[in-house]
Amino acid sequence: MTSTSLSRSLTAPTINRPNIVAVGTIVWLGSEVMFFAGLFAIYFTLRSTSPELWESGTEVFNVPFAAVNTTILVLSSVTAQFGVFAAERLQARRTGWKPTQWGMIEWFFLTYAMGAIFVVGQVYEYAILVSEYVTLTSDAFGSAFYLTTGFHGLHVTGGLIAFLLVIGRAYAVKVFTHRDATSAIVVSYYWHFVDVVWIGLFLVIYVLQ
Repeated sequence: MTSTSLSRSLTAPTINRPNIVAVGTIVWLGSEVMFFAGLFAIYFTLRSTSPELWESGTEVFNVPFAAVNTTILVLSSVTAQFGVFAAERLQARRTGWKPTQWGMIEWFFLTYAMGAIFVVGQVYEYAILVSEYVTLTSDAFGSAFYLTTGFHGLHVTGGLIAFLLVIGRAYAVKVFTHRDATSAIVVSYYWHFVDVVWIGLFLVIYVLQ
């Protein structure tokens, strides 16, 4: 081997291939975007054909309550991202009681709690609406509302289960590796996605009405 070829091999750029799990998750989230786009299309179609139902139906909404519930979910994206930062440092557990010393587990537990509060709040809102005779089969407004928010609620519940699996895996392994960190990052992608979808739903259903 000549000195020229040796220098070329030493200075050759390193090719970093994207993580296949992250890429697969992003592609899957693309299909989820299409799914929720269909739900939005159903909602707008029903609202355009029955505007009088929306005028009466939205009167029973507790917008301040929904806004607080939305804020909790949005803030859970912040705590999830702090968990990702800790995972990228390969810090699974806390090194102290201060939030700046928390690991991925503590941040993900907080995220789980906030997500669970959101789901409980949504169930409470459903109970109030049912008491006002707004149900899935009552009319087009009820069908559109429960389909869009219900499917989103199922996605949030799926995210909560994913957080528990990641936390359980972190407790199970002796050494927290980059592979474990990738799992945390992938779950955060999904969580950010459901948060963004809910912001859209909140604006369309509660603000624009």
